[in-house]
Amino acid sequence: MREGLVTKSQLFPLLLIILDLLAALVYGIVDHDARKVIYWVAAAILSITVTF
Repeated sequence: MREGLVTKSQLFPLLLIILDLLAALVYGIVDHDARKVIYWVAAAILSITVTF
């Protein structure tokens, strides 16, 4: 059986990473709040380093 790019154990963290990046995008576009953008991007980067 051929494995895909993401395993089952990485699926939920990947969803959280996507949500973190979407939150950063919303705070950047709607609120123009740089602190929250940095926070959510940092959270996504931390999740990426731990997961992958």
